[in-house]
Amino acid sequence: MRIDKWLWLARFFKSRSLAGRVVEEGEVRLNGRAVAKPSQTVKVGDVLAFPVGPATRPVLRRVRVAALADRRGPAVEARALYADLSEAERPLPPTLEPRTSGAER
Repeated sequence: MRIDKWLWLARFFKSRSLAGRVVEEGEVRLNGRAVAKPSQTVKVGDVLAFPVGPATRPVLRRVRVAALADRRGPAVEARALYADLSEAERPLPPTLEPRTSGAER
């Protein structure tokens, strides 16, 4: 499947032409390599990195392609197309030690 189409189907971009423009500008990486053509093929298991959000403050997203789709469905279906690696790499908050009540001291 074309990378621009997949990014649009997965609802990362509002239009396919916008997804294609981001790819053409070289802002999308496929398995660590920059992609310059919207017609680049993407398959299940590939890892994509790309900016989303406003141009003044974009957020880098990293996702693993989990499935391909035939149509642009609702957000619930779109979330099933990828596994978000961005959140998995965020540091977890420090764990708090369990508190003991005064009676246990």
